[in-house]
Amino acid sequence: MSNLISVTGHLCNDYILTVEEYPPVGESRRVIARENYFGGGAANIAVGIARLGGDSELISAVGRDFPGSPYERHLKELGVKTSFFESPENCSTAFMVNTTAGDQITYFEWGAGEAFARSESPKRDFIHMATGDAAYNIGVAKNAGFASLDPGQDVKYYTKEQLEELFANIDLLICNNFELDIMADTTGMTHQDIIAAVPSAVITEGKAGSTLYRGSVEKIPAVTVEAADPTGAGDAYRAGLFTAWKKGFDLADACRVGAVVSSFAVEKIGTQTNLPTWEEMKLRFESAFGELPQ
Repeated sequence: MSNLISVTGHLCNDYILTVEEYPPVGESRRVIARENYFGGGAANIAVGIARLGGDSELISAVGRDFPGSPYERHLKELGVKTSFFESPENCSTAFMVNTTAGDQITYFEWGAGEAFARSESPKRDFIHMATGDAAYNIGVAKNAGFASLDPGQDVKYYTKEQLEELFANIDLLICNNFELDIMADTTGMTHQDIIAAVPSAVITEGKAGSTLYRGSVEKIPAVTVEAADPTGAGDAYRAGLFTAWKKGFDLADACRVGAVVSSFAVEKIGTQTNLPTWEEMKLRFESAFGELPQ
């Protein structure tokens, strides 16, 4: 069986601004810092898997500003396989505004990401859907041998019928409590109804860790570090989870690997700035959880 982990969803340029506090409407606040980073949920996960030594493929949409760009060179240097839909627009762009207290607001420009709605869903043995067009993702899930879904911040654009169809065709749901609330409001289902509708679910809860549901319920603690930026923590968690799972780890242990990888991501600003190698992850895992299972 192939060890390839395919990830589909956004590749984008991240602009991260830091302010002391958000202003009321009609007022302004001084920007303390501004940086441009490589980002996009799917790209973050694919890069995280590659950094851990896994075999990753990124299926995404890119714009006219991508060919020959530093981002293209970055993916090639890491050995990330790519399958791109091309668009005459610019690459998707995220504008994230963080406060010094650790809060975050995000504005997202789809740009080239609009190409998902016009593209044919790929067929892959093992694929994770990180955001993206709902109808496209339904096709991905139906075509896949194994399909995982993280609707992310795009979940607000999914209809009741689309979510129900996805629940019926995925093997794993990964989301945070906020996204779970939106899905519950959209479908009229309770949290427990949604969790029961899929074979397995992982609900991430920030500093409170995460919870794995697979018939039984297992709490996965977070790995506490001094955090500089929460951006990309969830993507790093998914990279660790899938890399470990493909290595044959039990799903709960794979979630613990995810928690460890996530702890690296938050230590520096930028979603791909501080992703660990497998050996770096192993050292921190053993400090937090004991001996690595494999």
